[in-house]
Amino acid sequence: MPSSTGLHAVAVEVAAFLLAATCPGCDEPGTLLCDRCRLTLVPAPLELRTPEGLRVRAALPFEAVAARCIRRLKGEGETLLAHPLGAALAGVLLEELREDVRPVPVPTGSAAFRRRGYRVPELLIRRAGAVPRRVLRTVGVRTDQRGLGARERTDNVRGSMRATRAGHGAEVVLVDDVVTTGATLDEASRALRSAGFEVLSAVALAATPLHRGRTGHPWKTRRK
Repeated sequence: MPSSTGLHAVAVEVAAFLLAATCPGCDEPGTLLCDRCRLTLVPAPLELRTPEGLRVRAALPFEAVAARCIRRLKGEGETLLAHPLGAALAGVLLEELREDVRPVPVPTGSAAFRRRGYRVPELLIRRAGAVPRRVLRTVGVRTDQRGLGARERTDNVRGSMRATRAGHGAEVVLVDDVVTTGATLDEASRALRSAGFEVLSAVALAATPLHRGRTGHPWKTRRK
């Protein structure tokens, strides 16, 4: 059990962090996320289809406060933001899970893991109140997806994932932090199905129709 001195040191460190923090939504000082901006993270589900037809539910559009929170979580190490973001993800993830259906996170590349020290999809799944089943890994080296067009993204991720075990018909739901064209989810689904898993659907924290109109498979979006 941590000593009182150790707990005091942790409390001081957290307090110092919060004093130095600014809200990612409105830049209010002294808070990780202000109450007003936190309210914008209430799930507003989007239903999408990947180019290969996999059904995807995203909790939020990738814009405004949500986008800025995700960028801080992924790029600036502000892991405390995983709590409100995980709560938003729970609004769609838990509806997709049932008995014997497990969430499988899209794998994090080794370079990104070394840089951050954590895997974003797995962290969000845990904060959503579920237990991730890590059965995918990346293979080879691929180009950063940022800045690539829809077809380039598909070509870039083709063959980049592999299952670490046989599925024997196990039912799973794929989980990612942000979905853009859906190419990454399609590759993850291919790898899982090749290993004998049944992929029921996919869930993402946020979705951005960045390449709408530039691909033959535009997002089919429905707000609830």
